[in-house]
Amino acid sequence: MRRRHKILSAILSNKWLSEFEKKVYIATLDIPKGQTRTYKWVAERVGRPKSFRAVGNSLNKNPYSPDVPCHRVIRSDGSLGGFARGSAVKRRLLRLEGIDL
Repeated sequence: MRRRHKILSAILSNKWLSEFEKKVYIATLDIPKGQTRTYKWVAERVGRPKSFRAVGNSLNKNPYSPDVPCHRVIRSDGSLGGFARGSAVKRRLLRLEGIDL
């Protein structure tokens, strides 16, 4: 819990992030290990249900990875979607958590 608080504090105090990016990272921080959510889920969670592409763009720039687990966010069709370090790395990280897409 202490680690989560430190990450949350870092996100909220980062003056270089937009309010949208902060909301995206905080929502993504809540995705439990071993589970995935969709870009659409994150967009809905931050109050911008049609902004799933903007969510993807924000996660692509995630300065808090892997603490903010952007690898747990996938496309609505169940496919991986993008990942800044490549889809093979995203797939490997998910498999390490017991998720096989």
